[in-house]
Amino acid sequence: MDSLEKQLICPICLEMFTKPVVILPCQHNLCRKCANDIFQSSNPYLPTRGGTVTSGGRFRCPSCRHEVVLNRHGVYGLQRNLLVENIIDMYKQEYISRPSPEQKVDQPMCEVHEDEKINIYCLSCCVPTCSMCKVFGAHKDCEVAPLNSIYQTQKTELSDRIAMMVGNNDRIQGIISQLEETCRSIEENGRRQKSKVCEKFDHLYAILEDRKREMNVKVNAEQEEKLNYIRRLTRKYGDHLESMTKIMETGIQTLEEPEMAVFLQNTKPLLQKIAEASNTSHLERVERGYENMDHYSVSFKREGRALRNIDFARDDDDDEEEDEEEVAVDADSRAGQTASGEVDSLNEEALPPLLPPQPLSTCRPGTSS
Repeated sequence: MDSLEKQLICPICLEMFTKPVVILPCQHNLCRKCANDIFQSSNPYLPTRGGTVTSGGRFRCPSCRHEVVLNRHGVYGLQRNLLVENIIDMYKQEYISRPSPEQKVDQPMCEVHEDEKINIYCLSCCVPTCSMCKVFGAHKDCEVAPLNSIYQTQKTELSDRIAMMVGNNDRIQGIISQLEETCRSIEENGRRQKSKVCEKFDHLYAILEDRKREMNVKVNAEQEEKLNYIRRLTRKYGDHLESMTKIMETGIQTLEEPEMAVFLQNTKPLLQKIAEASNTSHLERVERGYENMDHYSVSFKREGRALRNIDFARDDDDDEEEDEEEVAVDADSRAGQTASGEVDSLNEEALPPLLPPQPLSTCRPGTSS
């Protein structure tokens, strides 16, 4: 029968022929649907109606590459192979009437009473056991219940926990997406702030060049620290998601366990793992606005006015009482010294240091419970 089944396999769909079966001029057989599919792929520009090519054309047999020329009826003009169709019907009837082999399921035996099957569940010890253990063994003073009732209860509980984990996975995936978006926002905000800082410093030329470099270092430092924190947090959530996915897959495999005793033996530790994995209290949360970098905003209006007002210093009242000749003689030298002193004064006083940005400890969120 196996060799016959191989002869009834369509070379296109690799399954048993589906009626109607058409025979090609080269004496090879195809499902009419498969013949139509291969014909359409070979003639993509021919007009179709209802997904079937209605005009003539040609294609090659997938088995021997012989060219098949169709008439105006298309694949519907090919002759049906009624003999193959009858053989398929006979084979299916024979296959259905054949008795299917019974699958034997090995029921676990009691470790203490090796000849006794595990058929009850100890509610006090939370383990499946046998009747002999209840009558004479370690569970004689314990409360027991039928195996099937506990099986249904814990199977329902495991299903609910898995459904809860699926919801938690979706939520964590959403958090990861938000964290990734936060990384992009931090990078964009950092670039924007650095551009603004550079634009401000470009007007101050060499006098403010050192300060511009220092401010960029600060922006870069906080940006990198925030990005490192977010990336580290993303990896934590990703690791947690991966561990929960593995536990969920184990739970799904456990649900497919046909034997109740084996299922109950594996359920308790699995439920404990699910409970531990579902607890996300140890994962930190990012505070709203953590990606904000606006505290690096700068304004040089006052400094710009000071630079535009640079001029020679005026004489004090006491200096005005001095002899005009001494003033005239020393005017140029004092003017040069005063101008130099004014520039130094602007470097030290007119351009006060910028307030340092808020420390990251005030921006970073604490661990939420």
